[in-house]
This record gives sequence, C-alpha cells and structure tokens, in this order.
Amino acid sequence: MTGSVGPSSVDLREVHRFPNRPVRTGGTLHWDILVLYRGVLDGLREAGPVASVGVDSWAVDYGLLDADGELLGNPVHYRDGRTEGMAARLAESLPPPELYARTGLQYLPFNTVYQLLAARGSAQLAAARHLLLIPDLVSYWLTGELGTELTNASTTQLIDPRTRDWSRPVADAAGIRLSLFPPLRRPGDPAGQLLPAVLDETGLQGPVPVTAVGSHDTASAVAAVPAVTDRFAYIATGTWSLAGLELTRPVLTEASRQANFTNELGVDGTVRYLRNIMGLWLLQECLRFWESEGRPLDLGPLLREAGSRAPLKSVLDAGDPGFLAPGRMPQRIDEACRRAGQPVPDGPAGTARCVLDSLAVAHRLAIEDAGRLAGTDIEVVHIVGGGVHNELLCQLTADACGLPVIAGPAEAAALGNVTTQARAHGVIGDDAGLVRRLLYDTLPLRRYEPSGEHGSRQAWARAAAAVRAGS
Repeated sequence: MTGSVGPSSVDLREVHRFPNRPVRTGGTLHWDILVLYRGVLDGLREAGPVASVGVDSWAVDYGLLDADGELLGNPVHYRDGRTEGMAARLAESLPPPELYARTGLQYLPFNTVYQLLAARGSAQLAAARHLLLIPDLVSYWLTGELGTELTNASTTQLIDPRTRDWSRPVADAAGIRLSLFPPLRRPGDPAGQLLPAVLDETGLQGPVPVTAVGSHDTASAVAAVPAVTDRFAYIATGTWSLAGLELTRPVLTEASRQANFTNELGVDGTVRYLRNIMGLWLLQECLRFWESEGRPLDLGPLLREAGSRAPLKSVLDAGDPGFLAPGRMPQRIDEACRRAGQPVPDGPAGTARCVLDSLAVAHRLAIEDAGRLAGTDIEVVHIVGGGVHNELLCQLTADACGLPVIAGPAEAAALGNVTTQARAHGVIGDDAGLVRRLLYDTLPLRRYEPSGEHGSRQAWARAAAAVRAGS
C-alpha cells in the first residue's frame, strides 16, 4: 500500500497484492517467508518513489538468525500444534496469576513465550543468535539493521506493560534468553535505510528511510480508528476480531485475567486493552471447506440469505479454542451446536448466520467486560478492518451492543502505518487526536444504529447470558 498524506488529506492506494499460503513440511506448519519477502520487493517496485517505508504484520511468530545473520529456517505458523501443553509447563514455574500480573497478556496457546518453550532443546534455537518477529525480520532484510518494535514485542508475553520493557522474571522462569532480542524500537523511531541491493532490486532511488510503526497490524489499525470522542470501543475485524478499548495504563487485576483480556502496547504510549475473538476465520474456513467439496459459494448472496434467517437460532462461543485449527469448520460448528443443545444450522446460510450472530454476541460481551473492568463508559463502537465490508455483521454488532457502530476504514492497519510515518517525518502534526479527526473528516464511514430488526434487546441479552454461562 502507498499512502499520500498531507495536513488535510489522506489517500491510500493498493499497489500490489500477493497470496500468503502456509506450508506443512515434516508435520510442522510454516510460513513461506521467502515468498512473502518476494511479494514485499515486488510491491516496493510497483509503488514507485516513496519517502519512507513502514512494515506491519501479524503478531507472535518469529524467525531465528545465526551468528552470520542468516535465517535458520522457515518461521513456524502460530496455528501449528507444537505449543500444546506449554502453558501447563510454564505454570509449574510461574503460576498464571503471577504471569498475568507481570505481563498483562491474555492466555493464548500460541503466544511467543509458549512457542519458545516448545522450541527448547532444538538445534535451531541452540544455534540462534537473534530472534526477529516477522515485521522486524522483513525490516532487517530491507535495511540490514536489527531491532524489536515494541507494540509487537508486547504480544510475546515477555514485556511488562507498566515499564514497557522486558520482564526478566518471566524470561527466567521460561528459560528464555532475552539476549536473543535486538534493542527495542518504538513507533516513529528510525529503523535504517533500504540497502543498495534492495534499491537495485526495486528500482527505487535512495536514500529511502525505513520508519518503525505499530508493527503489530492491530496496533496500526487502532491508531487509525477515526474516533472523535474518548469514550469509544473498537473492533479490529478480519481473521480475528480484536475488541476492546484504548487506555493509558494496563489493567492487571485478577478479574481481568479471569475475563481473558490482554494488555498489548499501542502507538503513543497507549495500551490496547482487548479480547481476542476467533473472528471471520470461522466463516473463511467454512467457505474454504465448501469450495474444497466442489461447492464454491459467493459471499454476497450467502450473506443476503443469512440475513433473512431467523436471528439467534444457534449462538456459540466465538472464542472457543476448539475452532482455532483449520479444517472441517462447518462440521465442527454443527458438532458444537449439538453439544450445546442448540439447533444444527440448516445449510450454508444457516451456518453463516450462526457464525455472525455468535460474533456479534462475542463483540457485545467483550465490550461490556472491557468497560466494566476498566471503569469506562462507552458511547460508540468503531469497526475497522475487513469486517467493515460485511454489512450484516456491522448491523448485528450494533443490535447486540445496543450502541451505534461506525464502520470504516477497511484498510485501517495501512492507514495507521502511513500516518505514523507521516507524523515521524513532520508531514502532519504529531498529535494522535488530530490524526483521528483527519481520518474522520476525510474517509468514507458508515453508521449503523441499533434497529431491533435482528432480535429484540432482551433476545440479545439472553443470548449473551447463555454464552457467558457456557464459556
């Protein structure tokens, strides 16, 4: 993506898109990182002259470098099963309440700390001299400069959100060498310049600086929430739904841990206080399965038919880790409905409606809990990311939450990325509030009001209470 940013304008343009297909070898699921890096180089070539480059990606996964700076192997995918049992192993030396009090991170079985526990004793980890999270690895290949960007580092479960630095007690308990991690960077910090070989490969004219941004894509997405009030909640939608609040300090209470909320670090010294929900992954996996069976379905007509189905007929816990792995998603949804004593969805439209009702209820529960635990009143919900295109999900979320929903922008991560670069280079004022106002005034946004069309307030409350009781 390229962004042209000025004091009163923001323009975003897609210049290159490429697939991201994991590969399973020897029983392990990997990212095909060299294919992804080739896509980055192709994208830079298509972008043409640029004033700065910023890199963001997903969280928790990493590559290991040897003493010569060479990658030791393809990064392992967070959906790989190698972390099974690792949380219990860490709990033997660091009980979960203490781990949460030190890091504020919700339990997710694939957090980096568990991946590193699973890798203990491996030849790769023994030979490693540096560990780079995925966006830092791409940045290193572009510049030759090592660094660890803070917003993404906070997803490792090795950062203390109070000090915004590494938690040595956690690393020691897990047997992790913090010396593997290069020095921390913060959004807006310089991260080097494109190497001569990269300039030759892409046709760009140097020097081209690389600027640290919120390299966890959710950190960049939240930085681009076009809010004009402080009393907002956000839902960053896509493969995951990340629903919560932007705070100035973490919430590290035992009640917060029990509610499975995370305190990830954001741009401008903020805290992303949120809950991870399985998200549109559920529907994406259903579509993939139907296509693999020779029944490809177009999403638009499927959603229109789903919208005509009776509301809240079957509602599941969208945060259930049983939905984490790929494969057979429609059957797994049917099985979950049977276990819960709910009607099995009738065909693809029924399954889609079950998924979207369940996501809307999960959004409601996350936002209710976040406001209660943080002691914050919420006036409006902002939905950003790919889910803004799903009008049914946006309306169901407004109905479930009983609050207005403002949907947009879809490319929030890219906008947060480029506006952070623009602030760092003095193109626009270095004020998060002004940036949000600029985005609010210039982007096409859509507002959804609670309608009652898809179930009464009481019906949504009953569905939410049932999910809460069963989760």
